[in-house]
Amino acid sequence: MCRLFALSAAPNHVRATFWLLDAPDSLAAQSRREPDGVGLGVFAADGEPIVHKRAVAAYQDSEFAREARELSSETFLAHIRYASTGGLAPQNTHPFTQDGRLFAHNGVIGGLDRLDRELGDAGSLVLGDTDSERFFALVTRYAREEHGDVARALVRAAAWVAENLPLYALNVLVTTPSELWALRYPETHELWVLERAPGGTHGGRHLEHASAAGTMRVRSGELTDAPAVVVASERMDEDPGWRLLRSGELLHVGPDLAVDAQVVLETPPAHPLTLADLSPHAAASQHPAPGAPARSR
Repeated sequence: MCRLFALSAAPNHVRATFWLLDAPDSLAAQSRREPDGVGLGVFAADGEPIVHKRAVAAYQDSEFAREARELSSETFLAHIRYASTGGLAPQNTHPFTQDGRLFAHNGVIGGLDRLDRELGDAGSLVLGDTDSERFFALVTRYAREEHGDVARALVRAAAWVAENLPLYALNVLVTTPSELWALRYPETHELWVLERAPGGTHGGRHLEHASAAGTMRVRSGELTDAPAVVVASERMDEDPGWRLLRSGELLHVGPDLAVDAQVVLETPPAHPLTLADLSPHAAASQHPAPGAPARSR
């Protein structure tokens, strides 16, 4: 299953280290199981998005691992891809960039021909073959119509897909230089949030997040003294503050780190997909990582 990770320390600009090769529960270890691509996205001090990604397993590309090891930003977005739609190519690797925003997705959307028609002129934003990038383009189209309101655009896009297209899962993350949005829909895949106080639960501790499923490790010494909000596909440490997003819940982390969350999609998809409905390749991409609990539908 594709893995999602996002962190906001806004308004603080902090350094975070992503281990790709050396740790057994790192992005590289996950990529040996899910070899289609790894990506990391941040924003420069001037707000320009910077994406480091490869359409190959991280353990096969030591150059990528070295250049992605330490990043500095207010917001961070990481994704490990196991392809369900679209081939192994840079243009199909997350995170994607549109209108100065970064986007990553876990799940499967069907009916892509109809989605392409709904995109209209926004179809020109799609450079690859994935359902994920198409959905992002729909969000971007609606955001332009909503005068940049990302929350309204996400709700419109997700509601349109839920009503009109076959859908297995639509867990998405969107970041800007100072904001973060997360949507879990429906209950197919988990998505967790942690509002972390400076120094963690007991104080005085740097951030050290390592997945029990062997997906990634993230460290930030600067979060000893600064708060952060983390969203991930699974709990990344033993902090009791982790909370599972509800099905249909949209979470927003503002530029002052204020968190707002509400259920915006209350009904299930009109055309739900099961693993049995997917191609073998797509179904394989949706299985939980080893060590993560399986969820049936």
